[in-house]
Amino acid sequence: MTQIRKAQTPPTALVDIGANLAHESFAADLDAVLDRADNVGVRQIVVTGSDEASAQAARAMACERSGQLYSTAGLHPHHASDFSDDMLAVFRALANTPQCVAIGETGLDFFRDISPRADQARAFEAHLALASELNMPLFLHQRDAHDRFLPMLRDWRHRLGAVVVHCFTDRREALFDYLDLDCHIGITGWVCDERRGQDLFASVPSVPADRLMIETDAPYLMPRTIRPRPKTRRNEPAHLPYVLETVARARRQSPQTVAQQTTANARAFFGLPQPTA
Repeated sequence: MTQIRKAQTPPTALVDIGANLAHESFAADLDAVLDRADNVGVRQIVVTGSDEASAQAARAMACERSGQLYSTAGLHPHHASDFSDDMLAVFRALANTPQCVAIGETGLDFFRDISPRADQARAFEAHLALASELNMPLFLHQRDAHDRFLPMLRDWRHRLGAVVVHCFTDRREALFDYLDLDCHIGITGWVCDERRGQDLFASVPSVPADRLMIETDAPYLMPRTIRPRPKTRRNEPAHLPYVLETVARARRQSPQTVAQQTTANARAFFGLPQPTA
């Protein structure tokens, strides 16, 4: 059984704003994963929908674990070639259920160009319109596409409600562009990576306290600060306290202060209730 160091558990319950729990790697032991998260104070988790199947699975999980899990509905840009009006109708229907708290994830990813850029832009535009139509929070993904992503977001921003740029890893200038558009910023275990996360670590103090949220993006982006290092490469929500600790260190604040800030922000952003005891 995976052991999670409990010394990091803050008094304030945490919210993981983005975990891909519909990923196949969680199929065999999801209950144990969720119990480990709860045991270290991660009391609420937003399960990311990244395509039609995972969005439906996320909603089903949220139905089964009401009060602990919530869902999103959207299409990751890697899958944009699969986008259709019928798929958008499915996302609209899911978004109108009480378990769904955001549209996304959606956006642009030019790092690998798995889907053609024109397809990505078309799907992103449709998600922007859907979030505007339903007045729902928007959960965004952007990698190596800032110069195209920013104008699209800027064009729609006045018609949108709350927006979070999840798993932010871009340069400092991009951070300020998103803050200028009144976006929230999601920080993952990337900030814990001494090899490639140093710029993000330096930028984290620039995020206003009321715009900051934390996430695991599980099963991806395992925090490299975990000791002893896990034998598996699968990240999980129980590792969120490691992200919290590193963010607190970057901001020269206590983990408890950052926990209080990020939890309050997440609950306000997604409209989450206080968890029951």
